[in-house]
This record gives sequence, C-alpha cells and structure tokens, in this order.
Amino acid sequence: MAAERQIDHDSPMYQFVIGKYGEWNVGGLDFAFSKAAVFMLVSVAFLTVFLVLTTNRRALVPGRWQCLTEIWYEFIADMVKETVGPDGRRYFPFVFSVFSFIVAMNLLGMLPYAYTVTSHIAVTGALALMVFVLVTAIALKRHGLHFLSFFVPKGVPFVMLLLVVPIEVLSYFMRPISHSVRLFANMTAGHTMLKVFGGFVVKMGIFGVLPLALIVALTGLEVAIAFLQAYVFTILTCLYLNDAIHLEH
Repeated sequence: MAAERQIDHDSPMYQFVIGKYGEWNVGGLDFAFSKAAVFMLVSVAFLTVFLVLTTNRRALVPGRWQCLTEIWYEFIADMVKETVGPDGRRYFPFVFSVFSFIVAMNLLGMLPYAYTVTSHIAVTGALALMVFVLVTAIALKRHGLHFLSFFVPKGVPFVMLLLVVPIEVLSYFMRPISHSVRLFANMTAGHTMLKVFGGFVVKMGIFGVLPLALIVALTGLEVAIAFLQAYVFTILTCLYLNDAIHLEH
C-alpha cells in the first residue's frame, strides 16, 4: 500500500492503484473490499441479471437481446467443439463462465471512473492458476501416471530426451505465467495509452481536437481488444483442456 500512495494522482498509472473501500479488520486481518473485489462482484451481478433477463422468456422467435445471448452461447459452444471435441462438452459451463467473466470485467473497465480488474496481475494470475490446476487435475484423473508421457515428445531420440523433457516440464509450469501476463499486459498498456492521450487533450485546450479524435478511435480499438483478449484467454483454456483430455503434444 505504501507504494500505491507514492503514485501521483495525475500519473497514467494511478488508475491501476487497487485501493480499498472502508476499513474492516477482523483479528488483525484486513478484510476491506478492494476496487478489484467490488468490480468483480459488479461484473458477476451484471452477467447474472443480463443472462436471466435475456433467457427468461425463451421465445420461439427470439428478440434482439435473446438473439444476442444465443449467438454468444453458440460462439463459445463452437469454440469448445472445434478445439476440444465432443469430450469437451462437459466443460462448456466453465469455459462459458471464463469468457463471459473476462469480457464483463474488460468492458466494465472502459466506463469512466471504473476500475479495470484485468489490469491487476493478481486477478489474471488467479484465473490462469485456476485453469492450470483444473486442467492438470483433469489430466491426472483421466490418464493417471500416463499423463507424464505428455512431457515426452514422440520420435525424439533418447539422448535428446535428457534435454527436451526438462524443457517440456518447464514450459508446462510456465503456462499460468504466460496465460495471465498476456491479458494483464494488454489491458494495462491500452488503458495507459488512453490516459496519456487524455492528458494531452486537457493540456492542449482548443488545440486538442486531433488528440480527442485519436482517443475516440483508440477507445473503439480498446473495446475490440477487450473482446479479443477474452477470446485469446478462453481459446488457450480450450487448448489446454484438449491437451489434458487427449494428451496431444
């Protein structure tokens, strides 16, 4: 927290200070709600209300909102089917939840004065670690110790395995890091850029028309990136599930 207090309010990085709401100490432990926790709850609440309202009637001829939800559903279902296959259908609720949760957090962070939860490495790291643990547990449950064959590529000479196997093991355990940093870095970089150009608009006054037009364009790009990064995180999750189920290398 001390490091957070040193960030100037005008700094582009100040928007990423996690902060907290109120004081709530129990037994010497701080249980106060952070910005990340609050906006994660808001994201879950928004998703719940949206999905309930758009699927409540289930009309034979869907309206625009029900149609949007069905397209959303089919998009994720096709993703799971194409990357994991029929065996991945049982994991569809998990994949759907991951994609929806990340999209909601990314888009919520685009609103003025909102906090971009996915710009916090602890959040993206926790999501990536959850995927890693789940995938590893699935692989061990389905294949037992045969899962270790995943680290032994087929057709590699025995002598080369002494070098290749440690590399494969290391790359496997690096998955949560690359999985989380990709989402965190992209969201942080995009919002930092918007904040920097926003500062130019304010300081340039009437001459800030061009930077303002650029911000509008970048905002549209950032919305697209919000969806793209959720897609990338989710497709990697599906690929990891495919590896766990089929032990494909």
